[in-house]
Amino acid sequence: MALLSQDNSLSAAALAERIGITPKAVEKHIAKMKAEGILKRVGPDKGGHWQVVEKTD
Repeated sequence: MALLSQDNSLSAAALAERIGITPKAVEKHIAKMKAEGILKRVGPDKGGHWQVVEKTD
């Protein structure tokens, strides 16, 4: 989450390299965060960016 907040255009491969896990594991985490409404993709796969959704309770 912190890396995406700093650079929202990072790919799964770039995130995996920085974190030290496999790209497949990053994709699983991203899918879970999208399902929970924490993370949202804005725009196309190429040229788009990730948006961290702020939850207000």
